[in-house]
Amino acid sequence: MSVETHRAELVDQSLPMPRRFRALFTLRSIGGDDAIAALLGSLEDPSALFRHEVAFALGQMQAPGAVETLKRVLRDTGDDEMVRHECAEALGAIATEECLDALREACEDGTQVVRETAKLALQRLEHAREKRGEAPAADATAGKTLGSAKEKLSARSNTDGGAAANNDSLDADSPYISVDPVPAAPASVATDILTATLLDESADMWDRYGAMFALRNRGPGPEVAATLGKVLGSSASALLKHEVCYVLGQLQEADARARASLVKTLEDTAEHPMVRHEAAEAIGSIAAADTEDLLKKYRGDGDRIVAESCEVALDIMASEQAGEFVPLAPEIAA
Repeated sequence: MSVETHRAELVDQSLPMPRRFRALFTLRSIGGDDAIAALLGSLEDPSALFRHEVAFALGQMQAPGAVETLKRVLRDTGDDEMVRHECAEALGAIATEECLDALREACEDGTQVVRETAKLALQRLEHAREKRGEAPAADATAGKTLGSAKEKLSARSNTDGGAAANNDSLDADSPYISVDPVPAAPASVATDILTATLLDESADMWDRYGAMFALRNRGPGPEVAATLGKVLGSSASALLKHEVCYVLGQLQEADARARASLVKTLEDTAEHPMVRHEAAEAIGSIAAADTEDLLKKYRGDGDRIVAESCEVALDIMASEQAGEFVPLAPEIAA
């Protein structure tokens, strides 16, 4: 199927959300300028969840051609804060000098998750500047084998320069199929120090993120997953909690304690939708059969972001249970 065929599915709002997500995953895996152009056109979609996922994909593709559009959406204070947060994170992943002005402005944004994300993205950009002087650019996901079910479904099938012309190799030591918003803390840092840093509400967010990704890279394992799960019950930061949920989805560790934390997060209607959204997708990625009914229940949630996330998570769960690691299932590709 061509980029144009997937573009048509991407914008067809009559299709179920999982079908449109699969078109998005496929375009992300194909890469190249045509796929990027197709994704950019979907940043006007009425679904905040979908716009957020498009911005995430563009950041993971490290697409310089997306910078101006991402900056425009980031600056739109009338847009959903989860979408604007993802645009800031994508600009940090792309990490070109053209990203600087909008990220600096967003550091003063009136929305906490946007402000915190912009600060991390600026720090990542500065870190990328330093790294570029040390090593040649490389495909950020080349040779990576670990990741959430969604990441495996959207793993790139080629290394077209149009899709990732600015990789900065910050994630060279990570086995995960992702461009992380913050590089992992050095391997020399002891696990107990990483744990303490992650759980310290007074610690700098950059350090807490770095500790989280370093712990992830030492996993998977029940103790790492349980430590991450503790953050969901203790942290006041929606930004950190949403990233913890994302990482738990990458680990796919079926530890009962971590799963219980994700379930509790999804069930908490007072929690930020971006956190509940990531909890739903993590539950889908872990794909434990006894959580299927939970996702079906919250597929009818009053918050559209959460409801659509559960719908997508059920599709992710089915893909994972079927061992499906290709962009489109045969029945959908037909």
